[in-house]
Amino acid sequence: MNILFLLRIKNDVSYIYDDNTLRQGLEKMKSHGYTAIPVITRGGDYVGTISEGDFLWHIIKYGRGSIKDQEEYFVRDIIRKDYMRPVKVSATAEQLIESAMNQNFVPVVDDRNKFIGIVTRRDIIKYFIEKNK
Repeated sequence: MNILFLLRIKNDVSYIYDDNTLRQGLEKMKSHGYTAIPVITRGGDYVGTISEGDFLWHIIKYGRGSIKDQEEYFVRDIIRKDYMRPVKVSATAEQLIESAMNQNFVPVVDDRNKFIGIVTRRDIIKYFIEKNK
């Protein structure tokens, strides 16, 4: 299985920038109905993935629940670097499946750590169902 066959390219995927304010990040996630979203730099490097829980824990820690208050903080300030590690575009099917077992999507990067898209767990399952028909 070639990862590129399952890849949803960057242009077709929502993501946020690490220099977005928390308000911008929350609003983008809310508008799309996502519970997690990839984070990249303006140069296209994959930084990590941020979840609703990351925002929630930040709000609890600082006790400032107003959406307006979240303009003072940036996504890069709360992101967990070890959450949803990416796979390289050259990863094996086994590596991809192993990552997808614990998360709804797997971020994919090239050899320079540039974010090129995601592979969803749904697309992996769909691939194997169609392959076995």
